[in-house]
Amino acid sequence: MVLTQPRSDDSNLPSTPLLALDGVVLDTETTGLDARTARLVQIGAVRLAGGDIDKAERFEQLVDPGVPIPPIASAIHGIKDEHVGNAPSLNAIAPELETFIGASVVIGHTIAYDLAVLQREYALAGRAWRRPRTLDVRDLAEVVQPTLASYDLDRLCAWLSVDTAGRHTAIGDALATARVFTTLVPLLRQRGIRTLAEAEAASRRMSEGRAQAVPRLAIEAEPPHGDTRRPIARVDSFVYRHRVRDVMSAPAVTAPADATVGDTIRLLIEKKISSVLVGDGGDDFGIVTERDLLRALDTAGQKGLETPLGNIAKKPLQSVLEDDFLYRAIGRMQRLGFRHLAVRNARGKLVGAVTTRNLLRHRATTAIVLGDEIDSARDIAALAQAWSKLPLLARSLLADAVDPRNVAAVISSEVCVLTRRAAELAEARLQEAGKGRAPVPYAELVLGSAGRGESLLAADQDNAIVYATGEPGAREDQWFEALGIEIAAILDAAGVPFCKGGVMARNAQWRMSVNRWKATIEGWVRRQRPQDLLNVDIFFDGVPVHGDLALGEAVWTHAYDIGRQNPAFIKLLSELARDWRAPLTLFGNIRTDMNGRVDLKKSGLLPLFTSARVLSIRHGVRARSTPERFRGVAAAGIGSPADIDAIVEAHRLLLGIILDQQLADAEAGVPLSPKVHIARLAKDAREELRAALGRVPSAIDLVAEGRF
Repeated sequence: MVLTQPRSDDSNLPSTPLLALDGVVLDTETTGLDARTARLVQIGAVRLAGGDIDKAERFEQLVDPGVPIPPIASAIHGIKDEHVGNAPSLNAIAPELETFIGASVVIGHTIAYDLAVLQREYALAGRAWRRPRTLDVRDLAEVVQPTLASYDLDRLCAWLSVDTAGRHTAIGDALATARVFTTLVPLLRQRGIRTLAEAEAASRRMSEGRAQAVPRLAIEAEPPHGDTRRPIARVDSFVYRHRVRDVMSAPAVTAPADATVGDTIRLLIEKKISSVLVGDGGDDFGIVTERDLLRALDTAGQKGLETPLGNIAKKPLQSVLEDDFLYRAIGRMQRLGFRHLAVRNARGKLVGAVTTRNLLRHRATTAIVLGDEIDSARDIAALAQAWSKLPLLARSLLADAVDPRNVAAVISSEVCVLTRRAAELAEARLQEAGKGRAPVPYAELVLGSAGRGESLLAADQDNAIVYATGEPGAREDQWFEALGIEIAAILDAAGVPFCKGGVMARNAQWRMSVNRWKATIEGWVRRQRPQDLLNVDIFFDGVPVHGDLALGEAVWTHAYDIGRQNPAFIKLLSELARDWRAPLTLFGNIRTDMNGRVDLKKSGLLPLFTSARVLSIRHGVRARSTPERFRGVAAAGIGSPADIDAIVEAHRLLLGIILDQQLADAEAGVPLSPKVHIARLAKDAREELRAALGRVPSAIDLVAEGRF
């Protein structure tokens, strides 16, 4: 018997991807097949850690059933009375079993039977029973392949080519079941079942649609214990509302590597700062802090004043972007144990520094949830685990009355960081495969809603690659094709599914050299029909997130310059913006589908962000978010301030309603989408929604009023 510490209650959220699940796979051997009378003779369990089988951590124990073992049962599992004569009772081993399981999800084959046996044993021992959260591989297998003749464990192992060594022992069956589960995970993902809640919902639907092997067991009817919607520790929403640029010290204070400690002490006193960036104008900067200067004096005394900064500077220089939210800077500081970080702009230029002193001056920090988890994730499972925390974070922020646009901006920030980390892991995979490093500089871009900072929880992949030089099919393009394929696979596994429209760098039309991108953009503006521009306009929402960011910015800027110069192109985009019909009936009610839902992206957000995009291109407003674009054109004298404010407020309301629905759907295991169930909205919320939809024509009118 090998035991470990139990997992915490936060390890498995409803949104946890199956790939990253912390679980215990359990099996029992008993005296019979009827759970109402069978007694336990053996229990075996293995742990899943981050979705992988941990063979070193297992629970294996014979149990004295207190009754003779029937020969027919012994013939199956080989356990006889003499084997359990000195075995402990269930009551004796229960504390160790509970410690092993902890808060983990319990997985099994026809797990209702095993838990019903355990529940009865607990009752006989006079112990309190608490039902764990469960998944049944029998149900999940039927979801994946509903046409199999049988779903017994042997058949599933044969179908999935899973090793069956040790079958008909509790630990052997637990291992076989664990292998079946891990093999099913990517197959479930192909069917849109990615998270714990989605798997639970799919299993419930499957169970309800057929007769159960053990009918009407009490264990089936009980809800999972505890409130699975329990919020995280209260967050300090300040750090999710504000960005690094709001608190940093600027401009960046630098000193050459040959400057002395004495010179630098005088500089810190003069500037009233606590650190200085050390370098000679190139990219190889370091940092020296007050503590570094004190250590130099402590080591060398008076002579330490003459020590060059280059001798004591810390390298490589750790930095964050000025547009990063504060929680990301705090998370990086905590991970690295640093008190100072450099700050760069989108072009990579050093523009300032952020310190714990900056942060504390503005607000004390508590309960930073995501922090630096995605940036520091070692593998896909760690990425998936970090990504799964977003719904709980979003719900906590909404509960703290944070503007839904800020919540969407936080989600978008994580999409961008997730994509960046996926690119880094993909680069490492290519190197491990012997394909070397990137042959030329490149930038990875995130497009669409995440690029605008308006992504919600149903995000899928929208990305592109811009590389310095190379032709389609040539050596450079082949390397970036392999990179794009790896990035897409990593993102899909981590929880951001493939783009249904194919807007991914693994596809040639979204992976080109700088010159080809510019030529392609110039081709876009010569298009003659609005439908030719499907998926093209989202490039104008793109933001570079990895690599040579200047390459991405250059192409994005070129797109704006060329687009603005071509009235026919803007007119085509305008026709897309005007192609909208309000989802309202003749009597002003909201029109829904057969499930009582309305797609508020298609019916509300789409015309708003499309109109904002067209207006920003037409009037040269170099912004990405929808509110910033509308406010930018208002500043240029387009539209009335009151109308613009009403449009921006409608955008906020629509985002909030969709996000609230997605949070409810994530808890229930319903696939996430922008479709909102109208009946769950309170009367005043429905009235606000109707009013918001009524403001959409104002945005379209702004587009229609323009001259081409």
